[in-house]
Amino acid sequence: MSNTLSYDDVVRTLDDLPSLPAVVMELLNSIDQEDVDISVLAKKVSYDQALTAKTLRLANSSLYGLQVKVTTIQQAITYLGFQTTRNLITAAAVTGCFAEGHCPGFDHKAFWRHSIATAACAKVLARQMRFNQDYAFTAGLLHDIGRLVLVSCFPNHYSEAIAYREQHDCYMLEAERSVLGVDHVDAGLALAEHWNFSDTMRLAIGGHHDPEAPGAGFLAAIIHVADAIVHALDLAQVQDDLVPPVSTVAWTALGLDEEVYLQIFRETELQYEEISMVLLT
Repeated sequence: MSNTLSYDDVVRTLDDLPSLPAVVMELLNSIDQEDVDISVLAKKVSYDQALTAKTLRLANSSLYGLQVKVTTIQQAITYLGFQTTRNLITAAAVTGCFAEGHCPGFDHKAFWRHSIATAACAKVLARQMRFNQDYAFTAGLLHDIGRLVLVSCFPNHYSEAIAYREQHDCYMLEAERSVLGVDHVDAGLALAEHWNFSDTMRLAIGGHHDPEAPGAGFLAAIIHVADAIVHALDLAQVQDDLVPPVSTVAWTALGLDEEVYLQIFRETELQYEEISMVLLT
């Protein structure tokens, strides 16, 4: 098909994408580093008023149950810790970064509803697994970011893929591969490289549809299961949404029982409401 794209085509268009605020890039690049000068980063973030306001609204939401109201980024770091505050800043920046409305058939709000719900669910799952909740939240939020790359850089191609999905009643991943020749996992990995995401994030983005792939890592299994749960709970409110098949390996690796899952569903729904009120308004 003349329309098909290659991985290199995607990479070539990445410079045309909106870039994240420089301070957010710093935060993402430093996710695996311990020796970060927190006060310097806090100061840099506070120069961006819109970003600061959104971050503080999240920090003060019932999601974190703080007994005090935080009014500065530095305070948020003091009460919530650097990791958590960094995640909130990233969430606030990324959700406002991509323009909407260029691709016929693509529902920008539904995309973010799904991403936010996956982030919430991944965080809850990670807590059960005694895994880093902050990594899980950020990876959940960014797991489908490649779709925004394709939508922003190739809107006409992507609207054809959406039409193909409706026509053939298949998964979006299948439609992307059939129409575009690349999928949102490829595009997500290209962006992760371009934006210098940490290896932890890259593995989760690359493995969320295939957690059984060698070296995919445990975070990919958490995101894979969270993604499926969120589709099943229909939190994105997408018509005719299909629940993706769940990898038995990933499901077994988490090893949770039915009662725990019911609790996870309830908590995901509550947290999703809270986070989306801040990030999508």
